[in-house]
Amino acid sequence: MRRDYPDIGLHVPKLLLPRADVPRETWAVVACDQYTSQPEYWEETRRVVGRKPSTLHMVLPEAQLGSVDRDAAVAAINRCMAMYLFEDVLVEHPPGFMLVEREVGRSSPRRGLLVALDLEHFDYSASAQTLIRSTEGTDPSRLPARVAVRRDAPLETPHVLVLIDDPKGTVIEPLFELTLRPAYDFALMQGGGRVQGWHVEDQAVIDRIAAALGGLRQGEPPLLYAMGDGNHSLAAARAVWADLKAAGAAADHPGRYALVELVNVHDAALEFAPIHRLVDSEPAPLLAAMAEHYAAAGFEQCEDWLAAIANPVQEGHAIPFIAGPRDGVVTVAKPKHNLAAATLQTFLDRFRADHPQVALDYIHGNDTLMDLAKAPGRTGFLLPPMDKHDLFETVVRDGATPPKTFSLGEAHEKRYYMECRRIRP
Repeated sequence: MRRDYPDIGLHVPKLLLPRADVPRETWAVVACDQYTSQPEYWEETRRVVGRKPSTLHMVLPEAQLGSVDRDAAVAAINRCMAMYLFEDVLVEHPPGFMLVEREVGRSSPRRGLLVALDLEHFDYSASAQTLIRSTEGTDPSRLPARVAVRRDAPLETPHVLVLIDDPKGTVIEPLFELTLRPAYDFALMQGGGRVQGWHVEDQAVIDRIAAALGGLRQGEPPLLYAMGDGNHSLAAARAVWADLKAAGAAADHPGRYALVELVNVHDAALEFAPIHRLVDSEPAPLLAAMAEHYAAAGFEQCEDWLAAIANPVQEGHAIPFIAGPRDGVVTVAKPKHNLAAATLQTFLDRFRADHPQVALDYIHGNDTLMDLAKAPGRTGFLLPPMDKHDLFETVVRDGATPPKTFSLGEAHEKRYYMECRRIRP
């Protein structure tokens, strides 16, 4: 069977799924970079899972990074993976893809295709011209924990979502007209909806998928895959592969590839949600510093949130904020950046450089931000969504957007860990 399509960076993986007696509902948990300011979510997940086999024991939730010994946690993850392999908790399937349909509470389900991509075609720098490109800036400080987890791990389990620009629906959508072997169908924990999977292993079908993907390349040098969710996880995988290659790893080493779910940016259920900012700072010094930072760019501050929303600015960026009982809108009339996220992030980076003790978190969901910003000593900024149809053109023309510019839906819509793959010979 053909396993590689090098011109489009596509690899056909051997997927591992939990054996039939392992409960799917407690095996699958949401992406580790979600609910970072809500440790109670992960505490409840741990309670629900208990001692059952679960991907929870194979990942390191970011919400726990400040409260656990990272080296000890990584060692425990590696032991768990080795145990699952030794005890045959995971069953290897023939080479193939996984067609996925996910109910996320919208009018139609989100559809995707789990494949492996060649990390040789990925560069996470903002100016990358590779086949696989980041859509947002990469924060180097977020890579070490992910690199540590992957470096000696025998397995990977993916939460990465990669977008393709397929307006005619030539890659994923036709697969739902075929008769495929069902792999799983179950409800995800903690309001994650329902997910179904079908194994795609017919060579002729896989060849058709590859041919359709090849027709989607755009620009010169061509772009085919744009990061949706999990940019830092794929960047960590690329860093680990670079180390393996430098150490003399064979060209067909399994660590050269990474599992991702492809999603058509035109999928009706796919919505770009903004990622808001939560700053551990009282609003007065923060807004004063922002006024100084943007003094020459027409900075204004309005304490009447409703009036500001009812009369939106015609030019520039208006960004609502909330801090306990106080709310308002800050406006930068003549920004240097096209996106409000870039305008805000540029200031926050400067503010944190001057005040390194100030923590910054990235929050999914308006209601979540507003709840978290009620606590004393916090200020939350609400950012607008980005138009998903502009993404590929923006990346081809301007390169990556600022870090955490958009998210593929809210936190509960993120990919849950399910499939695994060996990344060690």
